[in-house]
Order: sequence, then C-alpha cells, then structure tokens
Amino acid sequence: MHPDIHLTLHHARAAELRAEAGGRGPVRVRSAHSLRTRLGWTLVEVGLRLATRPGTAAAAH
Repeated sequence: MHPDIHLTLHHARAAELRAEAGGRGPVRVRSAHSLRTRLGWTLVEVGLRLATRPGTAAAAH
C-alpha cells in the first residue's frame, strides 16, 4: 500500500463531490484568518470550561 493512498482517495472523493455539486462554486468565508481566530477562541473557551469544571484535576489545584 502506497503511503499517499489516503491522499489519492481524498482527491477522488473531492472530484466526485464537485461533480455532484453541479458547478456551484465553493462557499466563501470572510477570511481564513477570521475563521482561524474564531476557532482558536472557541477552543480556548472549551479548554477553560473543562479546566474549571468541578471534579477535574485542574480545578483541584
């Protein structure tokens, strides 16, 4: 099995999905930077909630 077989499979599936989409263009987000920033802050929020939840090792310190 070639190490890049997964990449080849992903490309094949992407081509199938593009064909099914019927020529519609990709959905545009405001910007990649904006998306990364929102994702980053969401992960920070989730981490803080997990760290301060009663019964966790982080909350006990």
